[in-house]
Amino acid sequence: MSTEVKSDLYKEAGVDIDLAQNLLKSVKEKISSTRRPEMLAPIGGFGGMFQIDLKKYKNPILVSSIDGVGTKLMVAMMMEKYDTVGHDIVNHCIDDIAVQGAEPVFFMDYIGIGKLRSPLYEQVLEGIADACKAANCAVLGGETAEMPGMYGNDFDLVGVISGMVDKDKLITGEKIKAGYAAIGLASSGLHTNGFSLARKVLFDQCGYDVHSTPEELGGESVGEALLKPHTCYWPAIKEALDSEEIDLDGMAHITGGGLYDNVPRILPEDLDVVFDKNALPVLPIFKLIVEKGAIDPVEAYRVFNMGIGMVWFVPAEQADAAIKICADAGFDAAVCGKVLPGNRKVTVN
Repeated sequence: MSTEVKSDLYKEAGVDIDLAQNLLKSVKEKISSTRRPEMLAPIGGFGGMFQIDLKKYKNPILVSSIDGVGTKLMVAMMMEKYDTVGHDIVNHCIDDIAVQGAEPVFFMDYIGIGKLRSPLYEQVLEGIADACKAANCAVLGGETAEMPGMYGNDFDLVGVISGMVDKDKLITGEKIKAGYAAIGLASSGLHTNGFSLARKVLFDQCGYDVHSTPEELGGESVGEALLKPHTCYWPAIKEALDSEEIDLDGMAHITGGGLYDNVPRILPEDLDVVFDKNALPVLPIFKLIVEKGAIDPVEAYRVFNMGIGMVWFVPAEQADAAIKICADAGFDAAVCGKVLPGNRKVTVN
């Protein structure tokens, strides 16, 4: 079928096919730079193909996760800065499967948008590509859906990650025992959770905008503090998994639900964890939101990560070695809690 006779009816309805193709071409080289040898097809095919390396994985388990960036996207639109949310979606997804011991191998994205526009589109995809390349994770494909009647001027960003782990190296938390140390790895900020409450407090109640610089933030703007990318903990996890010095028997990614809801997901039924909230610094952005919003401490530690983005569980005598692994990989970490006999309850003191 010839495409020489061209109609603009679809464009007039709000969908510009040519713009989508042209903007994708501008970032295709960066996306292609994430390619891994296991990929069997170029970007742009109907389906991405990835061959499992059976020499590397003897009894492979495929671990997959899907997530979104949530209303952090609204802050990105206020700031007109979109590269960091690309990092957010990749890093969040990587952390979700890394806590089970899985190496991230390929990632796919979905962008749903009311009106495709530049530089939003390129910045998001460039952020995705940069984050994937940093983790040696291939961008296997993606979907961009321009739907003016659905999204208006807004957009949504979703990611799907797949990783591999040998079955005998899968981390489930079942080996955690009473007396184990909880190692907290510092977060960069809100990561990708709690933004609905943060926006209500900072923008609606306090009257700040993204360019406001409250004294509590030490010269940083509200928008800058909120948009700090989700930390990817894979470099430290990879080193820990390869180390013979520690037994990393459990990990929890601290996302929505905070310490209270995420840690029990990997705890055996007969154990509790007591956390020390002073073990790692509570970042200024959290202090600002909690104080200005008069938020109860329990709710704060359920909605936000409050400065702890991930928790590792190791035998107490291995705590120093675990912290050194984190430090050598560039992460602040500290003993932030202890495992006790109980019934899968979390306490934050």
